[in-house]
Amino acid sequence: MPSTPHVEKHFTASATVRDAVIGMSDGLTVPFALAAGLSSAVPSSHIVVVAGLAEIAAGAIAMGLGGYLAARTDSEHYRSERQREIDETHEMPEEEAAEVARVFEGWGLTEEQIHPIIAAISSDQTRWVDFMMRFELGLEEPPAGRAVKSAATIATAYVAGGLLPLSPYMVQNDIREGLLWSVVVTIAALFVFGCVKAKFTALNPWRGGAQTVAIGGAAAAAAFGIAKFFR
Repeated sequence: MPSTPHVEKHFTASATVRDAVIGMSDGLTVPFALAAGLSSAVPSSHIVVVAGLAEIAAGAIAMGLGGYLAARTDSEHYRSERQREIDETHEMPEEEAAEVARVFEGWGLTEEQIHPIIAAISSDQTRWVDFMMRFELGLEEPPAGRAVKSAATIATAYVAGGLLPLSPYMVQNDIREGLLWSVVVTIAALFVFGCVKAKFTALNPWRGGAQTVAIGGAAAAAAFGIAKFFR
């Protein structure tokens, strides 16, 4: 009797989602806080828009560069650790074999079960080094082009997030009307963003949305209060 094939569906784009979350969350929060703060200190929506666009450009570049450097560091760290493992399998194979054994001992295997596994793994150096990188050090090789992709994802998400709270000021001449609509748009965007983010963290969507709104609202309230106090 034919059976339905079992197909496992796993989410495999966690790094890209993490970059998008970093860029979007800061993009929604920082320009919103800046615009809200300026709204209590300047008389013109035009000034808020110009300052907001300048902040978005600077923030996107800075955060994209930060993502690029972080991803490059991960790649360089992986390469250096892999080379160290290659050297150690040449220079101290007995100790490396013992490290393999300790991994399987931690999984509850007996010495009799472990011995043939070690022999099979250590018979191929590439496989041996791959095993040590993953199961001793817990390192996965970063995908090729990860640094550029990370920078582009973070920067794009930052720009997309930053334009949302700024957009009401672009169509409203009255700065208070702009602030009001910016608050509405940003709260809605933060809530939706929090709900979507919660899907990837097994958090209740309503709770995730509420937390994100609370964090963004606190940042904006602080900026607005400081600007109003020193106006």
